[in-house]
Amino acid sequence: MMNLKRVLLGSSRLLAVICCLPVFVMGQNSVTILTGAELNRVVPPGFYFQGLSAPTQMRNSAAARFGTKRFVIAGLVDTAGYAADVRAKYEGFFITDSPIAINGSDLGAGAYGFGFSNDGKMQILDLAGNQILSISTTKDTELKRPRPLMMAKAEAGIRFYSGKDYVTVTAR
Repeated sequence: MMNLKRVLLGSSRLLAVICCLPVFVMGQNSVTILTGAELNRVVPPGFYFQGLSAPTQMRNSAAARFGTKRFVIAGLVDTAGYAADVRAKYEGFFITDSPIAINGSDLGAGAYGFGFSNDGKMQILDLAGNQILSISTTKDTELKRPRPLMMAKAEAGIRFYSGKDYVTVTAR
């Protein structure tokens, strides 16, 4: 009789853990687009790139939280002080505090520069201006009110937009 009680108690505990597991997994993979005070708290006021620091354009900044503690933060910066060749490839910063994938290409945790080109590419650059990734973008012809920079929830992660061009960012 005592063994039966132990087996039933152990089985019920195991069942409870198994039933709760999907809730924990969903919480880790859920995506929240930050707004208002939450957005202002995580976006840096300026960003260093290729020897200069430039102020962030807060109105053209976006951030997403994957789960409870993983962030992707991006913002356009005032590139007026940069040389023309730098301004041609660098628009702003892209920060991730954990590994992600952009359109399937892996990117490690770190702070990067980024730029979208007219030929349908997004460039990810290290802080010295060296290209890390070049990713093909998709044009969202259905987007009614494109903005210079924004993030939106997607089926798998987020869409990171520059105007109507976007890439999909997913947690790894």
